[in-house]
Amino acid sequence: FMSMRSVLLAFISSYILPMSSRNIGLAVSAVDLSGSISQPFFGWIADKTGGRWLGALGVAWTVSFILLSMLVVMAGGSYWLMFIPLAIAGFGSGAFHPVGSMHATDVDHNRAASNASWFFMFGQLGLGLGPALVGLLLNNAHTTRGAWFKAAINPAFGSYVIESGSIAPVFILGLLAIPAVILMAVTIPNRGKFAESVRARRALSTAADAPVPPIPKIPFAILAVAVTLRSFSNPAIVTFMPLIFQSKGWSPSEYGLLSSAFWVASGLAGLWLGQLGDRYDVRRLIMLSLIISAPGIFLLPDLTGAGAFAIAILVGAMGGTHSLIVVLAQNLMPGRKGFASGMILGFIFATGAVGNLIVGEMIDRMGAEGAFRVVALVTLVGAFLWLALPRAKPQHITPEMNDPEAVPLGAD
Repeated sequence: FMSMRSVLLAFISSYILPMSSRNIGLAVSAVDLSGSISQPFFGWIADKTGGRWLGALGVAWTVSFILLSMLVVMAGGSYWLMFIPLAIAGFGSGAFHPVGSMHATDVDHNRAASNASWFFMFGQLGLGLGPALVGLLLNNAHTTRGAWFKAAINPAFGSYVIESGSIAPVFILGLLAIPAVILMAVTIPNRGKFAESVRARRALSTAADAPVPPIPKIPFAILAVAVTLRSFSNPAIVTFMPLIFQSKGWSPSEYGLLSSAFWVASGLAGLWLGQLGDRYDVRRLIMLSLIISAPGIFLLPDLTGAGAFAIAILVGAMGGTHSLIVVLAQNLMPGRKGFASGMILGFIFATGAVGNLIVGEMIDRMGAEGAFRVVALVTLVGAFLWLALPRAKPQHITPEMNDPEAVPLGAD
């Protein structure tokens, strides 16, 4: 549901409610901002409660409000009436992510990076399925009258004057959320079981009585700048891919599949990068991923067909470093994993939202080619900043601390 927004907005802009790149960037950014600013707060709650209902209701909240915004569009509402429930949907994402990433990294401290990568891989696969599914559903949900007299009318009046479409098929996807919400409510530890797990870990830890160290200000400032520069290439690039390739004549199923290829590549490569993160310096892995992706970002707007898919897959794969960034942040804040996860993921989403706004504005002003070239340069320059961060230190945990009998992780 979070990834299908760009395909939905591109479709709505062409067939239902005309929008500029700035409007689309603002709508996507509003969702990301509402989720990002709330994540540290929800992460703080997850540290205390385990987050069973935060996670489950967060998913239900996001799906419900995205569908509500689509219902507003179907009822003939304006851009701003659609904008409000769409922006509110982000709070559900803000509640879900700290809970998921906290439990993912807490299962086995010796494999924090690779376990986090599994969590993000399935998230990225969901992001990959979204655009493809919604593109297929919308592929035949619009008219094609513009092809009859494109040369005579479209340049003067715009294709939306003669074309129309419906987003009603999208509501079928809402059924997919029901089993997910039920599964999370059943399997995530309740408050009592989570508190028991925390007490067991503290009793087994040799540093149980050690005070929680303060947040290192300079490393976190460097991390903030590095994440900000990274945000221009991920997720801002994929946000505008449907709009760019729709302008080249691609159908919803085609540009939906292109977006899906980006996200699936990100998820699968993220699993591999997470496993490498348990063995090698995560800072250098992130730096190399950005250096490799920069040429692809530079070339993407000029390509079509198989070339566009190949570059989208490459750039998406090199963006699968979320788990590595979370591990870096948790390493800077030992003892506060939920808060650290919420804060860094919130910041990733917030800077991604700002990136969407800036890239959307640049596309309106200088075109997609010029905007993507600027993004490629920023990505390349920002890659080297990650080496200024302290190297993440592996946490050596005794086998007893990973004993499921000593540290229960079940729901009840």
